[in-house]
Amino acid sequence: MYNLNNETKKATRDGFGSALVKLGEKNQKVVALAAGAGDSTRAFKFKEKFPERFIEVGIAEQNMIGIAAGLALAGKLPFPSTFAAFLPGRCYDQIRQSVCYSDLNVKLVSSHAGITVGADGATHQMMEDIAMLRATPNLTIIVPCDALETEKAVFAVAEMIGPTYIRCGREKTPVFTLEDTPFEIGKSVILRRGNDATIIACGLMVYYSLIASETLEKEGISVRVINMHTIKPIDREAILKAASETGAIITAEEHQINGGLGSAVAEVLVENNPVPMQRIGMKDCFGESGKPSQLLEKYQMNDKAIIQAVKEVTKRKSL
Repeated sequence: MYNLNNETKKATRDGFGSALVKLGEKNQKVVALAAGAGDSTRAFKFKEKFPERFIEVGIAEQNMIGIAAGLALAGKLPFPSTFAAFLPGRCYDQIRQSVCYSDLNVKLVSSHAGITVGADGATHQMMEDIAMLRATPNLTIIVPCDALETEKAVFAVAEMIGPTYIRCGREKTPVFTLEDTPFEIGKSVILRRGNDATIIACGLMVYYSLIASETLEKEGISVRVINMHTIKPIDREAILKAASETGAIITAEEHQINGGLGSAVAEVLVENNPVPMQRIGMKDCFGESGKPSQLLEKYQMNDKAIIQAVKEVTKRKSL
C-alpha cells in the first residue's frame, strides 16, 4: 500500500504536470489553460508538447474560467490551473455560475495550496479553498496525498463527466504510495489497520499520519490510517465503519479546520454515530512566511501534533 522508506520527493504539482502531458497524448480533446503561472503549476509541460492546445490568458483568472467553460461546451476537456489563492480565491463567481451551475466538464486544478507554500507568506497560503468549494453543487473535490496519486487523480477526473477540483502543493514531499495503491474517486483507502483510533487525512497530512501511526504502534496504541483523498463526495461508509470499530476519530488536513475535511467528517458522525473526535489543521488564523517544516511545527500540523491528538481523543473514549 505504501513505502515510507522511499527517498523520492516530488511536489504534487509535478504529478499534475506529468499526468497532463500523458493524458494529452491519449486524448486530443484535452486543452490546458494558464493564468500567468503555468511554469509554477507545471502546465507549461503541456505547452511544450502541445502548444496548439495550450491557452495562456495572462493574469486574468476569471477570464480563464469563462474560456474553460466555453471549451467544455464545445466538447473539449479543459484543465485550467493557477495558484489556489486565485483558483478558487479570485474566481469563485465564475466557478459557481459558469462551471458548476451549468454542470460543465471543466477540470479545475490549483497549485501552491496550504501552509507549505512557505516563504510566500499568508497571502498565498490558501487554506480556505476546500471550505469555499465544498458547499457548491455538482463539484467533486480531490486532495491527492503525493505526486503519484496526483497522476492517478488527473486520469480519473478525465474519465468522469462533470466539474472537478484537484488541490496540489508547491513543496516537494515524499512519494510514499505505490503504483498498485488503489485510487477511485469517492472511495477512501485504508493504509494502516488499527483498533484504538482512526486518523482520517488528506494531502500531505496522510504522510504525517502514517509516521504518527507507526510511532504510536511502538507505544502500544493501534491506529488506523485512512487516506480520504476525495473530500466530496465523502466516503461516508468508511467514516462510519471507522467510528464503529475504533470509537475515536482524528482528522488531519493542511487547511483550516473549519469547512474542510474535518468538518465534512464531523457532519457524517454527528448525524449517524457521534464519537470522540479531534481535528488537526489551521486553527482559524492566517499563516506567515517561513520554511514549510517550521510552519507545520508552529501551527501543529505534523506527526507530533497528530500523536498528541490521538492520545487525547482515546482518553475521551472511556469518559
